[in-house]
Amino acid sequence: MSLYLHKSPNVSCLIYHIVCPTKYRRVVVSNQVDETIKESCLEIAKRYELHFLEIGSDEDHVHFLIQSVPMMLPKNIVQIIKSIVGRAVFEKNPEVKRKLWGGKFWSSGYFINTVSRHGSESAIANYVKNQGVESYNNLHKDQLVLFEGTT
Repeated sequence: MSLYLHKSPNVSCLIYHIVCPTKYRRVVVSNQVDETIKESCLEIAKRYELHFLEIGSDEDHVHFLIQSVPMMLPKNIVQIIKSIVGRAVFEKNPEVKRKLWGGKFWSSGYFINTVSRHGSESAIANYVKNQGVESYNNLHKDQLVLFEGTT
């Protein structure tokens, strides 16, 4: 669930739906690759002002529902994700690099769209879930944590 981000003196709620296809649209996203993508994205969230609301894969592309701050350009968000995740996938899953003939993990293109907090965030989340073939795997779905730090 998205939150209003308070960065003095601004309040924002910028949500992006990003789709990144694999190079040559090859079917290389396995369960192991899914886990690597998820781990990498959660590490990215610790270092950058990016909050992954949902991550999902479908054999030859990956969907990201991401919340960020206004100072981060959408192009830079995609660049950060694609470079760090691609490097991690090749490092932890060498068979993927062989399937892609030693090239890059992601294709050069991507799809990005803004999502409204009021009305269409859930519609996009449902679209992401129901998109593509039967093999869609929901890798991560963030739940709002109330009273953080209490046990």
